[in-house]
This record gives sequence, C-alpha cells and structure tokens, in this order.
Amino acid sequence: MHDPDDAPDPYVRVRGAREHNLRGVDVDIPRNALAVFTGVSGSGKSSLAFGTVYAEAQRRYFESVAPYARRLIHQVGAPKVGEITGLPPAVSLQQRRTAPTSRSSVGTVTNLSNSLRMLFSRAGAYPPGARRLDSDAFSPNTAAGACPECHGLGRVHRTTEESLVPDPSLSIREGAIAAWPGAWQGKNLRAVLDALGYDVDRPWRELPAEQREWILFTDEQPVVTVHPVRDADRIQRPYQGTYTSARRYVMKTFAESKSATLRAKAERFLTSAPCPVCGGSRLRPEALAVTFGGRTIAELAAVPLVELAARLDATSEAARVLTEDLKSRIAPVVELGLGYLSLDRPTPTLSAGELQRLRLATQLRSGLFGVVYVLDEPSAGLHPADTEALVTVLERLKRAGNSVFVVEHHLDVVRGADWLVDVGPGAGEHGGRVLHSGPVAALAGVAESATARYLFDRSPAPAREVRTPTGWLKTGPVTRHNLRGVSAAFPLGVFTAVTGVSGSGKSTLIGEITGETPGVGRLVSVDQKPIGRTPRSNLATYTGLFDVVRKVFAATGPARERGFGAGRFSFNVAGGRCETCQGEGFVSVELLFLPSTYAPCPDCGGARYNAGTLEVTYRGRNIAQVLDLTVESAAEFFADTPAVARSLATLLDVGLGYLRLGQPATELSGGEAQRIKLASELQRGRRGHTLYLLDEPTTGLHPADVDVLMRQLHGLVDAGNTVIVVEHDMSVVAGADWVIDLGPGGGDEGGRIVAEGPPERVARSAESRTAPYLSRTLSGIR
Repeated sequence: MHDPDDAPDPYVRVRGAREHNLRGVDVDIPRNALAVFTGVSGSGKSSLAFGTVYAEAQRRYFESVAPYARRLIHQVGAPKVGEITGLPPAVSLQQRRTAPTSRSSVGTVTNLSNSLRMLFSRAGAYPPGARRLDSDAFSPNTAAGACPECHGLGRVHRTTEESLVPDPSLSIREGAIAAWPGAWQGKNLRAVLDALGYDVDRPWRELPAEQREWILFTDEQPVVTVHPVRDADRIQRPYQGTYTSARRYVMKTFAESKSATLRAKAERFLTSAPCPVCGGSRLRPEALAVTFGGRTIAELAAVPLVELAARLDATSEAARVLTEDLKSRIAPVVELGLGYLSLDRPTPTLSAGELQRLRLATQLRSGLFGVVYVLDEPSAGLHPADTEALVTVLERLKRAGNSVFVVEHHLDVVRGADWLVDVGPGAGEHGGRVLHSGPVAALAGVAESATARYLFDRSPAPAREVRTPTGWLKTGPVTRHNLRGVSAAFPLGVFTAVTGVSGSGKSTLIGEITGETPGVGRLVSVDQKPIGRTPRSNLATYTGLFDVVRKVFAATGPARERGFGAGRFSFNVAGGRCETCQGEGFVSVELLFLPSTYAPCPDCGGARYNAGTLEVTYRGRNIAQVLDLTVESAAEFFADTPAVARSLATLLDVGLGYLRLGQPATELSGGEAQRIKLASELQRGRRGHTLYLLDEPTTGLHPADVDVLMRQLHGLVDAGNTVIVVEHDMSVVAGADWVIDLGPGGGDEGGRIVAEGPPERVARSAESRTAPYLSRTLSGIR
C-alpha cells in the first residue's frame, strides 16, 4: 500500500543562496506551477533563477555523466548555495546569443527545415525519369544539396576592377591598386610587377585593357628576380619575388586570415551578388526541379510561416501525414507571434527575444515532462497582443507536467503567474533579498516592493501637455521587406513612439532615417547590439572610463617607484596582466560533447592581473578590486576625480548603478548594452539639435527602471532634441507626444501606417491592434 508520507516534496527548496548579490537567500518555490521571478534590474532575480537553481540542476547533470566530464566541470565550480532539495532536471532558455553563422536560420533553429525536406523527398513532384532524392539533397548545408558555385551560401563574393582600383588616375606606384597590402608586402608586389615589365608609373586608366585584366585577375603566380633600388643607408641584394594578383590576394585573405581586421579590409574590396547558378536559392538544380503544390523548396522556405502552413495541402495519404506533422510544428511558432518569419530568415537578423521564443516553440513539441523550464524574459520584444498568447503557451508547458520558472518584467505575464518570487528591494548591494514568495495577490501587502507599486496601480496615466513640433522629417516612399511604398512624417522636437505587432515593419521604417535624410542635423542611433563579443570588453573599457582609472593608478607613489605606466594596468597587453589567462580572468573549458564554458583562471583567480600589478593600490584597493566595484560604489570612490565621476553620473542617470565596472560584455543584456551606449553619448555633452533613434529601449527593464530611463529621454527632448523610439511598453507610448502605429498584423498582413497622432487619437483607432492596450493604459485599467 502506498504511504502518503513517501510522496515527493512539492517544492524546490533553496537554502543559503549567495550567488552574486544574494544574501543567504532561503526560498521555497512550488513545482508544477508557473512561477515568476520579479524585481528591479540588478536585484538578484536572475542570480536566483539562473545562477543558482538552473546552475545547480546543470551541475547535478554533469555529476551523473562520465568521469571525464565531471573532472572538467569541477573547474567551472558549483553555485554558491547551502543546499537545494526537490530540484528536477532543468532546461534553460536564455536570451544570450551564441555566435550564429550565415548558415543558421529559422528553419535550422526550429528543425522545421528537416520536416520540409522530408516532405519534398517523400512526397514531392519529380520530373519524369528523375530519381528520388534523399532529404539531404534538399539542404544547402550538405555536400549533396549545396549549389557547387556558391557552396550553399546563395551569394558569391567577387572582385571588380572598380572595387580593386577606386582611383584610376593613380599609377601602380602611387597606390592605384588599393586592395593590395601596405608596407613591405605591397612594395614587393609593385617591384615584382616592375620586374615583369609592366609600367608602374603610368596612370592606371592609360594601361592597355589586357594588362589591367592580367594584373588584377590572373591566377598565375610567376616568380621573377627583383633588383631593389639601393637605399643610401643599406645594401639590398636581389631576391626572388612571387607575383599575386589583387583578386587572389583579396580572396585568400578573406577566406583564410585569422585577423578580423584584415578580413574586414579585404571584404571592402568584394562585391556580393546572388549566385548566378542557383539564383540565390543555395541548392543544386536537381533539388530545385522537385516541387510541392507547384512550388520549389526554396520558394516555400521564403514565405512567412503563416502562409507556408496554408499552402501545405496534401495530395496523397503519405503526404498528408508529413504535412500534418509540419503544420503542428509551425502552430506554436505562429502562436508565439512569430508567424511573420520565414524558414530561410538568417538567425543573425533575429532579436534575442525572437530566438528564445523559437526555442520555446520547439520545446512545446519535445514531449518532455517533469522538468523545470527556466526562461529569461520571454516577453522581450513582444507586442501586448502577442503577450497573451505567450502566457497561454507557458500554461501549456505547465499542464504537460513541467515546472515553469520565468524571470520577467512584463506585468501581464506577472499577473498570470501561480506563484511570485519578488527580489529586492533595490539593485546590487541594495537588493539580494526575497521580499515575497507566494501568490501574486499577496504581494500587495509588501511595502518595500517596487513591483507591487506598479502591479496594483490603478491610476490613469498622468496628464501631460503635448509638445508642439518644431518641424517635420519626411521619409519614403519606402519599399523594403514588408513595407510597400510607405511614406511617413516624424515630428521634430518631440517624443515619438513607433508601435505595432512584431513584424509589422517598425524597425524597417525607422531604419530609413539616416544622417543624410533632409532635416536631420546630428543623428545618434542607439541599438541593442552587444558592446563587445568577448569578456575583454566591459563597461569600463567601452565608456572610456578605464583609461582615466589606469592613469589614476599610474600616478600613485608605488606605481611611480616601480616605473609602472598606465599600460601596466591594462589587462589587454602583456606586462601587468596574468599571462595564464591572457588577462581574461577565465580559461575556456572544452567539454567536447557540450558547448565550451568558462572557469576562473587557476593562477589569478579571475583578477586578470599578475601579483606585481595587484600590489599597487589606490585608496586601499588594487585595480582588480576597483573593477569589481558597482557603478554606484565607484561614484563614491571617485567622487573627487571629475573625469571618472562624469562618466559614472551618466551611467547612474540611465539606471545602471548596479553593474560592475569590469562586468564582461558577454554578461550584459541587449537593454543594458543599449543604455550603456546612451550613457556614453550623454557624457559627450550637447552639441546642437540631435535626433536620437532607439529600438525598444525598455527591453529587460522593470517598470521602475523604465521611469528612470524615460526621465532621461524626455529630458533630451526638453533640451531641444528629438527622440524616436520603437516601443511595445504602453506606459511609454502613453507618455509620448506622437505615435505612429504600423500593422495591422505582421509580415504580409502589416507594412502600412494604420494610425498616427497623439496617443489619445491612436487609442481610438478601430483598425489598430495597439489601440485597445493603449486605451486601457491611458484610462488606468489593468
């Protein structure tokens, strides 16, 4: 007989969590529930959900596998926690980007491409007499399917005379062939040409066409004896020089160089065009000869997923099984508001939020149960209309027998939770405590909670006098992506919000505004791209703050006595850095069967510097300890150093006081990267009228942090500048002077302006999908 006392504990119980700023946190979170972790940015909610709960589940998994993996994972270390009980296996869906390649696409991330290839292989219409192809033959990423001309990339990189020789009035000796390398290597190639009998002093355009063709494009590599011109101060002996054409040099450098700088320089001399053999479809002719419903696989991969699902009409029983499977896989992607994407959309063009939701859609089909899904702000970049569908999907994961732990700021997602863990009350050292763990409604009684103030606020949006435009900026007609001849007028001197569901064309429209657009004085575009892709780039290096800090250390008595200059305190150059980790503070641990991860350097323990450098202190702290300070603490520490204090003040103004000065760029969210860029811009001082373009600046922000950021942006407008934001947060839209709403849907269902004007006018639009949510915010209805 079953003993009820043997029933598993229904809670995940965390005891003594000390990761990052957590202060010995004890918390119980129910399993088989939708639990949401909230709190201001930097409060410690991600440290609890990802750094503690998920990290411990991952550690336990590694402990269960091969001894080889256990040995390596011990280098990475365990989360700082007393114990965790009742913890099932965990799946993490974070917003951190991997390094996607040009071959990675929506189809490969979701595995939908596999299903579509199987459909064409088994049920496609083949030309008479053609043999059946395996599914691999329909993939541009396999030797069997890739177009041999472009190797499955769809585009070919070529050189032209115009790209290699931008100024034909110059002679070869004067540098006409701009694509050639500089210094001795370029001089050598000119000398080789001279020895081969070509006139290197005649203007390029006067050389015979056949000579120009050979010099630039030959694949021959003749060897010739070069007699250098003798310099007065040294004797140069003859040597054997090998000729390399400009095209050969550029293509070889672009394909093989390990230097990103050299590759980028070579790319400037290349032109990219659709492959002339496959027309950009990336596939071999025999794969393109097979159709389904009259379309090739390349044509179906290019249509939005909503349209693809509608085109999958089965013509046989075998086809019906495959098409139904494909439709069922597409359904959750569409449900999550991503139906506007096509299978061939490259992964690098997706936002972090879009990528995470694609992975979430894939998990819905995985059939896993009894696991904890830990998600990082799945609502990021979502229109309110799409957020409702997201909550439905999370509920479905829970009903399948899983626990869903979500780090989230979107209040509609928070309201839909079964359980709420609120961390705070502030950021950094002012946070790290669990203020509430229980049902959502019970948070109302927690006076310290910043979340409670916004979650239960029923007051209407504060009335604000709408600013009058000082002029208008006109763009268009724009025909790009899903925009078809769209013209728009943006008011100058005011705050404008561009709204619409995901994929409606918002980013495409504001992307047409450039520094050359009539009416734009100075343009500052602040996007969410990372401030760096390695741990070497951090908050201090990006803002220029680190240059001043290093000079401060170099000016100390102990540094002068040892002869240490500012360079000694850089972790990017030999001398002061730890050579074991080359100043990164981490060493890469290769796990072979899993993605590589980082472990603290065994010599410096993560400090990045060698012992000699760390002996020098300023006000009792060495350079590593200063980099470990939060922006808020550093502002006090450097209060009397004006150049440092000014940079730190702007970072505090945009709500980033909780970040550490040396926090690696790889640990920053897109929203944090965007605010660091904004702070860097603000510290430069005002220089006349500026137009600021921001793409979803509130992504990843708690409502309290949104208020801080909005004060800064409205302050810019009050100072005579123009601010245009692409935005989904209705509290921001309600406070704008002007709204341009695109839609009504995404992809082909969008791409036009459906409403524009002050927020109150747009809120009354019958066609706008934004209107109902904006209306509720303006009236205080939640």
